[in-house]
Amino acid sequence: MAKVELKQPVVSEIKELLEGAESAVVVDYRGITVAQDTELRKNLREAGISYKVYKNTMIRFAAKGTDFEALGPVLEGPTAIAVSKTDATAPARILAEFAKKATALEIKGGVVEGVFYDAKAMEKISNIPSREILLGKLLGSIQSPITNFARVLKQIADGQGAEA
Repeated sequence: MAKVELKQPVVSEIKELLEGAESAVVVDYRGITVAQDTELRKNLREAGISYKVYKNTMIRFAAKGTDFEALGPVLEGPTAIAVSKTDATAPARILAEFAKKATALEIKGGVVEGVFYDAKAMEKISNIPSREILLGKLLGSIQSPITNFARVLKQIADGQGAEA
């Protein structure tokens, strides 16, 4: 069997992983312990994020012609890729948080919603709260004036009832 035929299933697997993905973050995992790697994989899995180690050439072939092709410059050395299809900032957020404990883990860069970001920009993206938290804050800010308005109307109604 030719080498190309052996590599094709891996390339197809990566293509399928990247298809419809919101974001992909590339990390250098050298130096983290097996226990740290296990914990990281668990954290990512719980957030619905796929995390795998692939050869850089395989990622390049799979990403060709997609937004993720921009990852090319950071595909050097040992590489793991974290991909999310639902929350665009989740991989960066979880990996950056984990890198605080496991300093050997290094974020190389990533693509978020079709735009490539280097390591420094990915750190800024990691500070963006999750979609659920942002929606909660938005709902709270919308709800606050309505609640205040209702309270004022109730006070007016109660005040008019006392005068009568």
